[in-house]
Amino acid sequence: MTAKDPLIIRDKDEMTKWSRFMKAQGSTIGLVPTMGYLHEGHISLVKEAQKHADLIVVSIYVNPGQFSPNEDLSTYPSNFEGDIDKLRSVHGGVDVVFNPFNLYDYGVGEGGETMKRGEEEKGEKVISCVESSKFGHETWIRVENLEKGLCGKSRPIFFKGVATVVAKLFNIVEPDVAVFGKKDYQQWRIIRRMVRDLDFGIKIIGSELVREHDGLAMSSRNVHLSPQEREKALSISRSLYEAKKAAENGERYCTKLRNYVAQTIQKAGGKVDYDEIVDQESLENVEVIQRPVVFCIAAWFGNVRLIDNMEINSLLFTKTKGKRRKQEKKVAIS
Repeated sequence: MTAKDPLIIRDKDEMTKWSRFMKAQGSTIGLVPTMGYLHEGHISLVKEAQKHADLIVVSIYVNPGQFSPNEDLSTYPSNFEGDIDKLRSVHGGVDVVFNPFNLYDYGVGEGGETMKRGEEEKGEKVISCVESSKFGHETWIRVENLEKGLCGKSRPIFFKGVATVVAKLFNIVEPDVAVFGKKDYQQWRIIRRMVRDLDFGIKIIGSELVREHDGLAMSSRNVHLSPQEREKALSISRSLYEAKKAAENGERYCTKLRNYVAQTIQKAGGKVDYDEIVDQESLENVEVIQRPVVFCIAAWFGNVRLIDNMEINSLLFTKTKGKRRKQEKKVAIS
C-alpha cells in the first residue's frame, strides 16, 4: 500500500479556501480535532471519520485556551513528524493536516492586560493562558450546565477553552462531520450540546474509548508515567470493570460502587480527583441506577492526571410474566 502524504496547511484562510473548494466539487469533509502526539486512539477517530466523509482533515493544535498558567501546557508532549508518519500509515490516508501556529493571535498585540484586569475585578481569579497573554482575545463559549461537574470542578476554565477552540475550528474548516473520542466523555457531550444550541450544521460522532493491551485508557499523557506509576494506574480500569460488572448484575446503589473504585485507586497509590456516576445525557449525578449511566474517573498518579470512564447500559430489571423483577445475582463489591 502506497502511503498518502497529507497536505499540511498552517494558515486558517488557506484552510477555509481548501474546504470550500472541495465542497464545491461535491465532497464531504470530516474533521478530527487533536492536540497531537497521536496514538492508536486518535487513529481510531480517523478511521471512524472515513466512514462518514469523503475527505479527512486532522487538526493538530495544542490549545492554550484550555490550560491555566499553572497547568501542563509547556510540557504537553509533541512530535509533529511522528504524527505525520502515523497519519501516512492509515489505510485510505488523511487529506489535510491543519496545524496553525496560534489561533488567538489576530496581529493586534494589545488588549490582553486590560481584559485580565477586568477579570480580576470581577473576582474570577482562574484564567487561561490566552487570557494571561496580550493577544486580546475576549470571546468565549460556555455550555453552562454540562461544564460544571466532573473535570469542570477542578479545571474551571477548561471547557470554555475547549468549546471556543472547537467552534473556531468548525468555522475555519467547515466540516460536515466531526469525530470526538468518548474517553473525554464530558467534552464529547459538551460539543454535542454546543452544536445543537448554536445550530452548527455538523454531525458529531462519538467514537468508542480505546485501551492499551492491559486496559489502560490511551492518552498522550501516558508517556509521562514512570513504569511503576503506569502499573499502579491500571487500578483505574480494573476497578471500573468490576464496578460495571456489579452494576450489570444488579448492584444499583452508586455510593457502594464509587467507594469501591475510589478505595481501589487509593490503595494503589493514586489520588482521586473525582469518581462520579452520572446520567449519560445530562451528566447529572445519579444515586440509584435506573437508566443508562456513565462511571467517570479522574485520578493522579505522580504528576500525571488520568481520566477514564465506562458506560453502563444494561437494564437492571427483567420482565417476568408481565411484572418487573430485580435480578438477584450480584458481584461482590465491598
